[in-house]
Amino acid sequence: MKVYGIIPSRFGSSRFPGKPLAILAGKPLVAWVVEAVKKARGLDEVLVATDDERIVKAVEEHGGKAVMTPSELPSGTDRIACAARNFLGTDFADDDILVNIQGDEPLIDPALVERLAAKLRDDPRWSMATAVTPIKCGSDFAAKTVVKVVLDRDDGALYFSRAPIPCDRDGEPQFGASSLYVRHLGIYAYRGAFLKKYIAELPCPLEKTEKLEQLRALWMGAKIAVVRTDDEGVGVDTPEDAVRVGAILESRAAR
Repeated sequence: MKVYGIIPSRFGSSRFPGKPLAILAGKPLVAWVVEAVKKARGLDEVLVATDDERIVKAVEEHGGKAVMTPSELPSGTDRIACAARNFLGTDFADDDILVNIQGDEPLIDPALVERLAAKLRDDPRWSMATAVTPIKCGSDFAAKTVVKVVLDRDDGALYFSRAPIPCDRDGEPQFGASSLYVRHLGIYAYRGAFLKKYIAELPCPLEKTEKLEQLRALWMGAKIAVVRTDDEGVGVDTPEDAVRVGAILESRAAR
């Protein structure tokens, strides 16, 4: 069994073209993400999956590994599967674990990557694993951009939605660390055997309606483990975010 940390990184972005190469505290964004992920224990390889030679060059200049993948792939999940196959020159093994890490989160906690991989390594019930954090306010609960998750008693995912769920029929939702209301964080771990089945399946009606690719896994009957964390993450979606996150990285380096 091998554990791969794979970071999808596309050059194109409607809000921030060339985002992976934006310079934050002296280094490209994508290089910061690679550096953070490399701190996670138990990973056999850390790879960037990209569709642009400029990103490959930037990653390699900062000591990382990058794999070219076609630009027309339909999702980040397809991109990590393609990257693993291209890197290996053959198919990945059924018992391999592939962790899909967002390419715009240079402040990601390496321990979260470790916990997701361990969830699959240590418990054969799960086909996938992902993460959630508590919802803290009503505006986030109502926002379609914030994906909500309903969990079962074992912290398995029952459903993901952009709608405000679960619904409190008789009152107002109460937010906090111990409440039912949690938001999804965009990091996934896949067991190799399930990932092969997933990318061979067409998008399902729920996925196409909510625009959430993890719903395909539930549609297929997969069990998705959910890891809880208090860290909401800090993503870089705009040039303004890059300035803000760059300042955080500079302050960390100065300690």
